[in-house]
Amino acid sequence: MPESSAPRYDDAAATTLPTGDRTLDALFKGQLRILQSRKGYRFSLDAVLLATFASPRGAEKVVDLGAGSGVVSLILAKLHPSLAVTGLEIQETMVTWAQKSARLNQLASRVTILQCDVRRIAKVLPPGGVDLVVCNPPYRKPASGRVSPDAEKRIARHEIAGGLIDFVQAGAYLLRVNGRMAVVYPAVRTVDLLAAMRAAGLEPKRLRMVYSFAGAEASLVLVEGAKGGRSGMKILAPLVIYEKGKQYGAEVASILAGAPQTVSSLTSRVSR
Repeated sequence: MPESSAPRYDDAAATTLPTGDRTLDALFKGQLRILQSRKGYRFSLDAVLLATFASPRGAEKVVDLGAGSGVVSLILAKLHPSLAVTGLEIQETMVTWAQKSARLNQLASRVTILQCDVRRIAKVLPPGGVDLVVCNPPYRKPASGRVSPDAEKRIARHEIAGGLIDFVQAGAYLLRVNGRMAVVYPAVRTVDLLAAMRAAGLEPKRLRMVYSFAGAEASLVLVEGAKGGRSGMKILAPLVIYEKGKQYGAEVASILAGAPQTVSSLTSRVSR
């Protein structure tokens, strides 16, 4: 599996900036451009899937915890013109480049990127004022796997500057009653995610497993929980990334082309 434990998406049209330390990567057939590190942490398909799994409703307030390059914040703002999104990221350099990406895409009026440690969320934002939280937290425990010498990769991948519980508790702090939190996480840690959400008062309401290929074990899970929600969860149709020959399946190809993916359309696939 690729570095982030998810199928990798790097646009073939990426161009290197004159400084040589950043690239400009295109999503949605060039409609959205993301500045990110050339050799450090780079977003993967899991971030794109999270942004399209989340369920914004009109002019809501959205917070992206661990925003990284800002890709989830920017996708949400691009696909939903009435949204205001605040991205929180601990790494100063990534904050700077995410802010530049927001300006580059003419989204700075609706996308705000702030430097923040989720473990100290109360110093940055007040409680209970957010409708939707999205989060692509570090996947690996501090001592698990190979720890990268690159700081961007190390902090983004490993639970060094906050673990799963820290991110889930930060989400619960920010949300109003009945507000939702959407998370993408390794499938192997699904129980950890569900347990952490319920313990924080976020009742899991929607779940979707992601598979690299049909017949393979699940690689990722997408979960949305509601603050103070009642028990009862919809298990959505599985999402298979690749068809034979490692071509993207129709749904993933549609996502990468920038077509909106609605909650109602996902639910209708389950009910048939």
